[in-house]
Amino acid sequence: MTTPDQTQLLHDRLALIRQQLPAWQSDGILITSATNRRWASGFTGSAGQLLITADKALIATDFRYWEQAKAQAPAFELFQHQRTDDDTKKMLAAANVSRLALEAKQISLYEAENLQKLGEGIEWVPLEKSLEGLRQVKTAVEIEALRAAAAITDYAMSQINEIAQPGMSERALAWELEKTMRERGADGLAFDIIVASGPHGAYPHHRAGDRQLQEGDTIVVDMGCQLNGYRSDLTRTFHLGNNPSEQFWEVYNLVLSAQQTALAALRPGLTLRQADAAARDVITAAGHSDHFGHGLGHGVGLDIHEDPFMSFRAGEAETLVAGATITVEPGVYLPGWGGVRIEDFVQVTDNGVVMLSNCPKNPIIATK
Repeated sequence: MTTPDQTQLLHDRLALIRQQLPAWQSDGILITSATNRRWASGFTGSAGQLLITADKALIATDFRYWEQAKAQAPAFELFQHQRTDDDTKKMLAAANVSRLALEAKQISLYEAENLQKLGEGIEWVPLEKSLEGLRQVKTAVEIEALRAAAAITDYAMSQINEIAQPGMSERALAWELEKTMRERGADGLAFDIIVASGPHGAYPHHRAGDRQLQEGDTIVVDMGCQLNGYRSDLTRTFHLGNNPSEQFWEVYNLVLSAQQTALAALRPGLTLRQADAAARDVITAAGHSDHFGHGLGHGVGLDIHEDPFMSFRAGEAETLVAGATITVEPGVYLPGWGGVRIEDFVQVTDNGVVMLSNCPKNPIIATK
């Protein structure tokens, strides 16, 4: 059951979606993706569709979720859908519209062709992005949810000095970190924990494996948790042992400088390319342009990767907006040696960024 405040929030979101219909040149929208469905309606079930027009708001789901949909999505009328083509046809007919938008990236070719067949007389309007722009600007309630998830992740990462030791496998370290987050109240992981030790650190998305941690290793740990649907994301790089090499400090301090430069530059109105360049220019000037191949960061909310995406590949006109919650995660990856990535989670405000993650950046894991 939703609270009065949650119910009002969901009605406000429904109004926002309806305000977008003229811009989409559509009489309504069919929402099929799980994240957009949850954001728009409050429904957390794993199956269902939303059909929103200027005067209708339907949630279509099967018997397993009827009572859940009624409780979680009070702004929507339940359409009892038994996952048949006939029910889909009836639902589309109930919309009584001539143009209906859909999430082009969220449905398969088969599903698109089937909708074309079942929606007689409907002209479909494919949207590359539908609710993603609306979801960028987080409410105060969402910010607190994200901050709570970040605090759990901060705590677990801060315990790594007590957990990591030579001889422990990457997988074992990942498991201990996951347990710590769950014990602090996390519902689950935001994504599979990355523990990339030694040369594995050169793989930006390495998954924890059987390699055993060794004294002198550089270890990249990237993790986050999920709490009430909202996610966190945090990366720290460590040196296992008391005497890091000169190369470790050179690369670590370079990445830290790139991150600090970017954090100081971020503000509403900055293009996503400019945001990326703030860190990339620092790394390029040090001769490592070929060793930073991913974007500076991405949005985090109900999804672990969502708009905006700060990258050299971003559209020229795409900018940061106040209220967005993003990661800032430059890295340098050296094949055969390893890598360094430092990531924090922040909120964009009119005055720059506010930290949501607050884990110390102490890279030394002392060994006995």
